[in-house]
Amino acid sequence: MKIPLMRMREKLVVRVVSRFFIPFILLFGLYVQFHGDFGPGGGFQAGVIFTSGFVLYGLVFGLENLQRVVPWRVVESGASLGLLLYGCVGIASLFLNGNFLDYKVLDPHDAMHGLHLGILLIELGVGLTVSASMLAIFYAFAGRRTA
Repeated sequence: MKIPLMRMREKLVVRVVSRFFIPFILLFGLYVQFHGDFGPGGGFQAGVIFTSGFVLYGLVFGLENLQRVVPWRVVESGASLGLLLYGCVGIASLFLNGNFLDYKVLDPHDAMHGLHLGILLIELGVGLTVSASMLAIFYAFAGRRTA
């Protein structure tokens, strides 16, 4: 006897609860991103948490709806922009007569401010890259069709 599978649009509780929790997941991802230089967390963890909100949206509301919210071009641009930001911070420190990723030279008047700014920018670049990469992996696996 074959049990029919219910489609996700028929599961009202899952859809309502997901719609309620997704903004909080995204907000928590941003909290981890911007609090990561003072406490536990940082770019990698924030990128994965942030993407988990989009993955939940894609699982509940469908891959096509997720691709309308976050098109492939945005995923590609996010990964590229994150890598570019990471590299530019390192190169900027070289141009300011420091070592690669030596954040203290980013602010010549206050080394601690430069350190804080450098860590914030590096973690933002890592977060963007990880988030876009995780979403690209989800798109690749969710878009597969079974034979």
